[in-house]
Amino acid sequence: MNEDLPQQFWQGIDQFNAGQFYACHDTLEALWIEATEPEKTFYQGILQIAVALYHLGNHNFRGAAILLGEGSNRLRRYPSVYGGIDVDELLHQSTDLLKTLQQTQLEKVALAKLSEEQVLTLPKIQQVGDKG
Repeated sequence: MNEDLPQQFWQGIDQFNAGQFYACHDTLEALWIEATEPEKTFYQGILQIAVALYHLGNHNFRGAAILLGEGSNRLRRYPSVYGGIDVDELLHQSTDLLKTLQQTQLEKVALAKLSEEQVLTLPKIQQVGDKG
């Protein structure tokens, strides 16, 4: 199934996993604009989660929470594995982060160095091989 999605998609996934969320947004947005369903909504869900993480890095917690929710809701329409991506795992990680944002005092989150403290765990996109 991996070969069905364009190389540009995998570039966006690499950017996402490297924490380059703005670049991921640009890469996936270009695909999203031209895509048709079912890929269009799939790209949009991942793109919204990437933008949420970008907002989080800029301490825009409200924007992060909104986009985590919207992106997750879009991805819930897809099977556990879609396009070579473990959708269930991405949803699980994104939902956990959203719950943490909603339950944690924002002052504590703002003071945390995201990469050094255990306050927040950012989602990673896991690829699944076509093994049948």
